[in-house]
Amino acid sequence: MKKALITGVSGFAGSFLAEYLTEKNTYTIAGTYLSESSKENVASIGEKLSLTKVDLMDREKVFELIKNESPDVLFHLAALSSPAESFKDPSRTINNNIVGEINLLESIREAGLTETRILIISSAEVYGVVSQEDLPVDEETELRPASPYAVSKIAQDFLGLQYYYAHQLPIIRVRPFNHIGPRQAPNFVVSSFAKQIAEIEKKKSPPVLHVGNLSAKRDFTDVRDIVHAYELLIEKGIPGDVYNLGTGKSYRISDVLQILLSLSSVSITVTEDKALFRPGDLPDNVCDRTKITKVTGWEPKITLEQSLRDTLDYWRNII
Repeated sequence: MKKALITGVSGFAGSFLAEYLTEKNTYTIAGTYLSESSKENVASIGEKLSLTKVDLMDREKVFELIKNESPDVLFHLAALSSPAESFKDPSRTINNNIVGEINLLESIREAGLTETRILIISSAEVYGVVSQEDLPVDEETELRPASPYAVSKIAQDFLGLQYYYAHQLPIIRVRPFNHIGPRQAPNFVVSSFAKQIAEIEKKKSPPVLHVGNLSAKRDFTDVRDIVHAYELLIEKGIPGDVYNLGTGKSYRISDVLQILLSLSSVSITVTEDKALFRPGDLPDNVCDRTKITKVTGWEPKITLEQSLRDTLDYWRNII
């Protein structure tokens, strides 16, 4: 069996990727984590994982990790992932995301692991401010980053390309659009709505739901479909290439909120909170997934309604 290393294995997407690979039973799986509490996300498969607590900013620890694991495939998911939070501390987001990846790629290069296939998780945020005539967004769309997080993801993306050109490392890059589902942190819009509704239902909060910009439109993909695409890309993606990942349909945030509210029987008042508005928010963002589907055959299978229901149920179960 081949060995897969997943950075950020106990995170939102990382934990679902580990579960998916475990079910396929084609890899032995090692992973990195940073927070002890996050290990709860992989508790159900803990005995099938080799876990290492490591901060990717620690160059020596990363070199030791790569030397010990010598993975056949590397899924680099670990990153500070919130565009909104990146405005509060731009330096932390940019330093963490760029230096962590450099440490990984340098470790792979110095270890002579030139056959290790690497998937770099970029983001559709790199496209930033997209004009209406450029929708849907394909891989040739101009990059106009609108947040420090987006800048960090451009750097991660292009570092992957640079190491492919300079060192011939078989690196594939992917730019996922918004993904949602159980286990997502509550500082992301769908998870925030679901958590607030669950707290109101349990009478732990007054029946008022705080929202930011409801007019924006986003292309939402269930995280379980996302990680399936990651596995297909590590197997079938073309090194040096980049792939957009999304459903190809965008939904207004207000419509997503109405679906979630319809899944609850309690009466809830919605109130706008200016503190939740983000500078340079994007009016619309929808994916052209032609390329990834052509190369891998990937198609999303989980409906938005099912994903929203599962997310709300997740929060109901832990509050």
